[in-house]
Amino acid sequence: MPLNAIPPTTTIANFQVKLDAAKGQCYVDVGFWGGVIPGNHDQLKPLVNEGVRGFKCFLIESGVDEFPCVNEEQVRLAMEKLQETSAALLFHAEMETPISAPPPTTNPSIYNTFLASRPQSLETTAIDLVIRLTRHFHSLGRPVHTHIVHLSAASAIPAIRAARREGLPLTVETCHHYLSFNSEDIPDGATYYKCCPPIRDNANREELWKGLRDGDIDQIVSDHSPCVGELKRMDIDGDFIKAWGGISGLQFGLATVWTEGKGKGISYQDLTRWLSYNPAKLVNLLDRKGEIKVGADADFVFWRPKAKFIVTHESILFKNKLTPYEGRELYGPVERTVVRGKTVYERTVGITPGEPLGKFVM
Repeated sequence: MPLNAIPPTTTIANFQVKLDAAKGQCYVDVGFWGGVIPGNHDQLKPLVNEGVRGFKCFLIESGVDEFPCVNEEQVRLAMEKLQETSAALLFHAEMETPISAPPPTTNPSIYNTFLASRPQSLETTAIDLVIRLTRHFHSLGRPVHTHIVHLSAASAIPAIRAARREGLPLTVETCHHYLSFNSEDIPDGATYYKCCPPIRDNANREELWKGLRDGDIDQIVSDHSPCVGELKRMDIDGDFIKAWGGISGLQFGLATVWTEGKGKGISYQDLTRWLSYNPAKLVNLLDRKGEIKVGADADFVFWRPKAKFIVTHESILFKNKLTPYEGRELYGPVERTVVRGKTVYERTVGITPGEPLGKFVM
């Protein structure tokens, strides 16, 4: 995400800071999202020219002071700039209304207190706005590709389906955790489950799976959002309202989707479409990423779909080892990861020793 490290990727100068910081540090190839905030619309085309793959904005406050949300007029300004590019505009699609839920008064360490503060109506209101603006630019013959990130509210799927049947350039993703967890099973104070939009009930989870199978949702992503333990407040008060909103789980994405989906009849082709092909298509990288073909980069994993493994604290490779997947039994361990034909990870060895081989995808 463009805001998960300061400075946010909202100007050319900030982008250069991130490029400098990432040099020699990447074990896989990496692309960059830019951000849309109030007043930076004139930075968007220069950022595209420098290699940014697309832009994310928030329709509700992000929780990061340096990355404020945008209103409808500011979104229009951004779309005016992006209509001349192939870059997508991504939306954190939650939006408060005059009748949004009041601040919670019940125990904030109970998950349902937090869940009630982020109802599905926040997502459906925001998605209705995105569809309306997408339709407007499309009707003018100046289409802008819009994309809904981390869809949680299954109640938004009918509007998404109708918009796509119109031919609007709208794509949608959901996340591993929305497909794996449900609100009924989240313990009090277990703030490592907190993300925004929130994990909802099991009936909603099943509807998201249906949306994937029906083609209304295009891809599954991690929305990996790490933080230090103190920000999750588990050892302080377990307050879901005050805790950092974000789930870490990138490492286990393939296994979590397969574990939940194999009993629903999903195929290996579904996995590659949701996890690889469509994400590459979103950022205009199908010439070299997203599938195995002549001329493309040789990026792939070896995995064992019938094997089981338990996520232990020691097996977690990301820096801040705080994840709701710890302790879960999953199917499909990744045995080896290959980037451009070179092995960068083996399960029995870990990350391949030596200088990181990842490149910037510009």
